Amino acid sequence: MELDLSGRVVVVTGAARGIGRVIAETFVRERSVVVGVDVTADGLAWLDDARAAAGLDGAGLACDVTDGPATRALADEVVARFGRIDVLVNNAGINVEGRIEDLDDDAWDRCFAVNVGGVFKMCRAVAPAMKAQGSGRIVNAASFAAIVPSVGAGAYAASKSAVVQLTRTLAGELGPWGITANAYAPGMIPTAMNGFADMPAATQGRLLDTLTLRRWGDPQEVADAVVFLASDAARYVTGTLLDVSGGKLATQLPQKAYELPDAPGRDRAAAGEGRQA
Repeated sequence: MELDLSGRVVVVTGAARGIGRVIAETFVRERSVVVGVDVTADGLAWLDDARAAAGLDGAGLACDVTDGPATRALADEVVARFGRIDVLVNNAGINVEGRIEDLDDDAWDRCFAVNVGGVFKMCRAVAPAMKAQGSGRIVNAASFAAIVPSVGAGAYAASKSAVVQLTRTLAGELGPWGITANAYAPGMIPTAMNGFADMPAATQGRLLDTLTLRRWGDPQEVADAVVFLASDAARYVTGTLLDVSGGKLATQLPQKAYELPDAPGRDRAAAGEGRQA
């Protein structure tokens, strides 16, 4: 099966680094017209180089996704330059940690402004163009925290849960125009934001014990899922949340399978070690 996203105009927010950059890189390899977006354009020079090397059109544009007029101006610029918007990937997001009783108002508000408000404002901005062309794919970053929250991550989990419900509502509202809206829920993917790979070995082992596939995820595995949702292969998939977590909590105590006598890597699993992706 070929996904064939060549020539599709794809907007990816939070594209300067981390998972967002890998998502944008993957669309470049699919020969899409990639518009990478971040709060400043400083971190998007890599995209210009990658596009030039591939002989592709596209752009790296600065936009604060919490700014409604700025998101509308961004969408207008993309349509003016490239004629359409086929795919929007709302990857931009922040993490806020702290027990609910300890969180201050600014931290809570900032988490929702970026993680929910940014998704809302970008979706609102691209909807007219997608409706006019009678097609489109919206793919929003949720998190496994939207399914099972962590202690000390109430703001983040609540914001990502809101993204899931927003996505489902979008799917219903935009369906008549042939537009799909889906969300994806990465699990434990080491990034600079979460620092999983830098944690002590015992802490890593405890986290990895919650995974059916007992290893850290790789950003490319998330990007592959996003590209699928953006493609015509997923044309009958909408309003869903795609779990990309390596089977996190898919079964009770998944580490027990790694402790069986015939399990590969049994000694490492028993010692609390894990293979990093």
